[in-house]
Amino acid sequence: MHRSLSVGILFALLSIFQAVAPASAQISAGAEAPMILPVDETMLVAETANGQRSFSIEVADEDHERAAGLMFRTEMPDDRGMLFVFEATRPVSFWMKNTPMALDLVFIGEDGNVLAVLPGEPFSTASITPGQPTRFVLELKAGTAEKTGITEGVRLRHPRIDQVAG
Repeated sequence: MHRSLSVGILFALLSIFQAVAPASAQISAGAEAPMILPVDETMLVAETANGQRSFSIEVADEDHERAAGLMFRTEMPDDRGMLFVFEATRPVSFWMKNTPMALDLVFIGEDGNVLAVLPGEPFSTASITPGQPTRFVLELKAGTAEKTGITEGVRLRHPRIDQVAG
């Protein structure tokens, strides 16, 4: 009787483990799931030489959001981007280690003007930095900045940028 009790406990533990194991496998697999932030209700507008260009954006304004960014994303609409908002103007550096999409990284000063547009190569650990203090960074699909006329000096408008730029 004592032995059958031990076998019963063993089977009960085994069934609990089998029920929990798939959930823990999903959690670890979820570590590589992309972060999808809500699309901001206000469009970001680039005032280019060819007119205004509008983008729907996700806003990454917390440390964990800025750290995850567009990692693990394999696609994004052409008119979508992610705006990284920093608390202060400072030197910033990005890398593309876990990012399968090629990106344009648009570095923006506190006045809302584009400081630099630099390419982001998929899965690269190379540092991407404009070499000057930055307040915001806009990530777009590669080639979007050129297609829409976003170059150094172009003014970007969005409430998050305008409240700093004045």
